[in-house]
Amino acid sequence: MTSRKNMLELSSRILDLAVAIQQIPAPTFLERERAEFVRARFTAEGLAEVEIDSVGNVYACLKGQHGQPASGQPPLVVSAHLDTVFPPSVDLTIGREADRIAGPGIGDNSLGVAALVGLAWALGERQVDLPGDLWLVANVCEEGLGDLRGMKAVVERFGDRPLAYIILEGMALGQVYHRGLGVRRYRISARTPGGHSWIDYGRPSAVHELATLATRLTGLKVPSRPRTTLNVGIITGGTSVNTIAAEAALELDLRSEESEVLEELAAQVEQICRLAKRQDVEIDCEVIGSRPAGEIPGEHPLVRLAEEAIRAVGYEPRRNIGSTDANIPLSRGLPAVTIGLSQGAGAHTVHEYVQTGPLEKGIEQVVKLVKGVWGLSIGE
Repeated sequence: MTSRKNMLELSSRILDLAVAIQQIPAPTFLERERAEFVRARFTAEGLAEVEIDSVGNVYACLKGQHGQPASGQPPLVVSAHLDTVFPPSVDLTIGREADRIAGPGIGDNSLGVAALVGLAWALGERQVDLPGDLWLVANVCEEGLGDLRGMKAVVERFGDRPLAYIILEGMALGQVYHRGLGVRRYRISARTPGGHSWIDYGRPSAVHELATLATRLTGLKVPSRPRTTLNVGIITGGTSVNTIAAEAALELDLRSEESEVLEELAAQVEQICRLAKRQDVEIDCEVIGSRPAGEIPGEHPLVRLAEEAIRAVGYEPRRNIGSTDANIPLSRGLPAVTIGLSQGAGAHTVHEYVQTGPLEKGIEQVVKLVKGVWGLSIGE
């Protein structure tokens, strides 16, 4: 039986590790330094088969059945993403208060990565001998235009052999994400001959053309049920205030709870782009991200087990849908859930923070879930 004192000490160690991880910049596609740090920690904990793969994911194995490879039990994969939305230039200074830690990326997802090591600590302290191998994976490219590249490699490696894929996020304790939200992202570019704003007045401007196109896009009607969204997140272009712009581009994010609705909306976007082309106006519509939708039923044994683990630590679980690393296994019909470790706010902003108190229960939830997975009748 683990004492409350031991759990508080464990939470404190995990939080300290999360801060150390958060202090290493890790924008999407530039996670290598953070990955090397995690690899060193995995090695220091005596975990087996520690390595970084060709895309940058960090793997480690906690052997089950006293380390005997012939246990016959399938493995379990627990993962957390390394990357953040913040460029290297962002100030990563941490602020500590009695009940919270604040800093860019602390909850999304430095705490999740730290919990991979924390899970190994918790299982070791309790002398838990798992029936099968537990794979801990710190993966890359979950955020932004990473397009879940890291998780795609994880699922390519393990396929349908694991009993389940469990994805850890630093916040959202009490949530069980068992549905993957479909996402389609475009970069739409406009090109024209350009020219001088006075001498060549009357020529088409790439900025003007793109602004008109953006107005048409944001004028599209999207349904509230199933919930569907459209967002122009970035616009770039032009040379100077007195230049007719020769180039401009925007990045567009589409999301929907239903794959069919997402496809219909994407088709409308592509049609608007085709109609915007003229002899002296070139419009390109490039897909730069596609996150497949997928789900397991709310009554799936893995979902029910996750809910039981949450209730056992005093929270009322809530089933949810989101765009997470779980999209990849879910889209392939594999059992997967994303769960949170603590609570907080301000994700993807420099004001992000996590509450320190709930982490004790968050880790306990993960331990219960991991220990219970091998007892499930998954696939029956």
